[in-house]
Amino acid sequence: MIMVPPRHYCIIENPVVRDENGQVIKDKHGQVRLRHSDQEIRFESADPFPLYPGESLFGKVTPLQVVAPNTAIRLRAIRDFHDKKAGDEWLFKGPGTYLPSVEVQVVEITKAIIIKPNQAVRLKARKDTVDFEGKHRKAGEEWLVRVEGAYLPDVHEEVRETISAYVLTDKKALHLSAITTFTDIFGKLRKAGEQWLVTLQDAETHIPDVHERVVGEVPITTLTSRQYCVLLDPVDESGRNQLGKRELRKGEGSFFLRPGERLENGIQNVHVLEDDEALLLAARETFQDGKIHRQPGERWMIKGPCDYIPNIHVQIVEKRRQIPLDQNEGIYVRDIKSGQVRAVTAESYLLKENEELWEKLVPSVVEELLTKDVTRDRKERGSAVQRDKTRVITYRTPHNSAVQIYDYKQKKFSCSLWS
Repeated sequence: MIMVPPRHYCIIENPVVRDENGQVIKDKHGQVRLRHSDQEIRFESADPFPLYPGESLFGKVTPLQVVAPNTAIRLRAIRDFHDKKAGDEWLFKGPGTYLPSVEVQVVEITKAIIIKPNQAVRLKARKDTVDFEGKHRKAGEEWLVRVEGAYLPDVHEEVRETISAYVLTDKKALHLSAITTFTDIFGKLRKAGEQWLVTLQDAETHIPDVHERVVGEVPITTLTSRQYCVLLDPVDESGRNQLGKRELRKGEGSFFLRPGERLENGIQNVHVLEDDEALLLAARETFQDGKIHRQPGERWMIKGPCDYIPNIHVQIVEKRRQIPLDQNEGIYVRDIKSGQVRAVTAESYLLKENEELWEKLVPSVVEELLTKDVTRDRKERGSAVQRDKTRVITYRTPHNSAVQIYDYKQKKFSCSLWS
């Protein structure tokens, strides 16, 4: 006799055939009829029962399986019954007690995923299904579940990963790119390949969508009151880069570089000019400089003392300083327009916008003599000293001696006598 206590069950192999009233059916010889190679599950019974000839107990009497809260049993139909087809799968969600059936196979036990604040679960549909919000999902489609708490994935949902949110601050933004065309969490339509920033003004935290790719985090660019920068390809109000355009931004201020924008020469300090300094400027393009109309390539100078920030139409060629010259010192200056070279001596001289220093070349023998003379004057015997070729050549004549000088223009010699 077999006794099945409460909340238990047993499996009988080759069970007998019964009629609608539960009576055992016998053949003409008085033998019970069996369902060979079949099974029958019997639950608790008030009285013990025997096994008919041909029946056998499969395994032993087993307790019923209790399904805890936030847990489910994944079931699969192994034969057609009621409204189920062989191969169909579904979940038996807890809390509850699962009553087994010979037509159903237990595949696995599924536990709920706890979604913490600033987290989301990425799911993928194994086949066409309807999610917990009632949205139809196609096979292979991916989406996010952002609802905090316990989430029990459906039988046709595959858990890909758990995504943590990026925390945004006033000094950090998130650079995103659209993988496909979709509408983001802020309700904006994003085209495939489009890039944009998510800042603290949009949200304090952001969880990238399945159609978004995180390019990186963008730090804030800060300018002090003594700094400026030139922005290349700035983004307009429509969110598109104005290719080839330049924009000047002065401090104090801070901003994030949007996708496609970049800085020309980085962050630069304001040019501070002293009273003996000047900046040589050149026009990049035609523009109106106050009352003066500048042409492309035009050069001019701005002299100190002052602070200067060039606009986007101006290029700084170089910074110049007055060259102090003693009575016995001079420099060679060349006019870049006419090509004329002249010597400037015994004064402090600031090169003009159409002037540059000119290097005087001499034969190698003369160069050697001048180098030795410079070495002797600097008391650096034995070390190689390079002569500044832009300086006027001077030669110190000893007392009571003569120097012969050749004039290349007049092609004649002359001599000077020093007492």
